[in-house]
Amino acid sequence: MDQQQITETLQLAKINSKKRNFNQSIDLIINLKGINLKKPEENINTFIALPHPRGKESKIAALVGNQLSTKAKSVTDTIILQDNFKNYLQKQKEFKKLAKHIDFFIAQANLMPDIAKYFGKVLGPMGKMPNPKAGAIVPPITPDLKPIVDKLKRTVKLQTKNELTIKCSVGTESMSDKELSENILTVYNNVVHSVRDEKQNIKNSIIKLSMGKPFIIGKKYTEEELKPKEKPEKKQVKEKQVAKVPKEKPKKTEPKETKETQIPKEKTK
Repeated sequence: MDQQQITETLQLAKINSKKRNFNQSIDLIINLKGINLKKPEENINTFIALPHPRGKESKIAALVGNQLSTKAKSVTDTIILQDNFKNYLQKQKEFKKLAKHIDFFIAQANLMPDIAKYFGKVLGPMGKMPNPKAGAIVPPITPDLKPIVDKLKRTVKLQTKNELTIKCSVGTESMSDKELSENILTVYNNVVHSVRDEKQNIKNSIIKLSMGKPFIIGKKYTEEELKPKEKPEKKQVKEKQVAKVPKEKPKKTEPKETKETQIPKEKTK
């Protein structure tokens, strides 16, 4: 895969996607082969910083003590101080709602035991625990958090989630093809170097807009393949007009004479 192939596929994806009322994400899907996901060493679970921001602002929260409170307030979207950690034991639903809107949590390194205790049950299953691989765990004497926050805003997580596929957003359609192609190539090269047989473990790579058709990078598409599929017309079922037959009123039947009801005949003299 090279940058020209990526650019050509990006243009195909944009041209063949309907215009939407919002800025669509550009998604990269890398399908793998020849990997045994039952072996932990063959799974992919890493973070990489892209050369360009993804177009959509990532939300960063800080779980810190007094040492980093002032620095965190100036560069992060949300801050929870150590003194308030225990309050969230009774506010699990509230914290979960907050965590859904946060992309990365920064943690003060010496507070990790408390962070695991008070927030682990929520952040663990969501895959949002502060992670050293992402550079999100910092010492209390960190002089400046801004470079860390800026890097996290360009960071994507690459993970095989029980399937031979890696999916991530690499930008938005409003970004230039050059920026997008450089982001895509960065992710691709990282995946290639993360698998055992490198390119031999790559089945294909796909680009798609969030609401658009998928396009395989490097594939030459025919005009027939690029034609939009016509939706089958709905068959109009004519309602059968069933003539209403008037219901016959049941005939009144006279009760049959029984032995008890029979009138005895008079004998003739």
